[in-house]
Amino acid sequence: MISLTVTALVFGVVFLAELPDKTALAGLVLGTRYRASYVFAGVAAAFLLHVVLAVAAGSVLTLLPQQIVHALTGVLFLGGAAVLLMKKDEDDEEIRKPEDQSFWKVSGAGFMLILVAEFGDLTQIMTANLAARYDDPLSVGLGAVLALWAVAGLGIVGGKALMKRVPLRLITKVAALLMLGLGVWSLWEAVAG
Repeated sequence: MISLTVTALVFGVVFLAELPDKTALAGLVLGTRYRASYVFAGVAAAFLLHVVLAVAAGSVLTLLPQQIVHALTGVLFLGGAAVLLMKKDEDDEEIRKPEDQSFWKVSGAGFMLILVAEFGDLTQIMTANLAARYDDPLSVGLGAVLALWAVAGLGIVGGKALMKRVPLRLITKVAALLMLGLGVWSLWEAVAG
């Protein structure tokens, strides 16, 4: 059974954390050069793979005693908040252009870019933490993959307009505050439990 509450919470946290990430900018660049549906297919497949790996890792953590899981996820969330708060603005990275515009070349370029850029990324670690915290792999996985797909879609189709209206620094600060809150809450549960 999927919990809409957990799915919505995970969606919100991952969405806000991923918006200021290099992936949204890479999606924007790819989306301006190539057919959006081709780019999205590759990016979406790579994100799905990342979420499956993160949820599996988080599910393994649920085998530990609950207090240790809360303490570990609390520390990791606080670390994630610190990373977001100390992060410098990222420039658009130069992306190698596929030689042709075929579906396989474009989606393959998007897949490989995200696969490499996101491995061990903050949102992947955060997804593993959330999977451990809530012990609900389906809800966490669904929330995370939908958030990542939404950010990719925004980056590919309308990222430029969003970034002009909402300052990147504000998005980063909101994501950091959410992670800080989750970290403090998890540590409190570890101590109180």
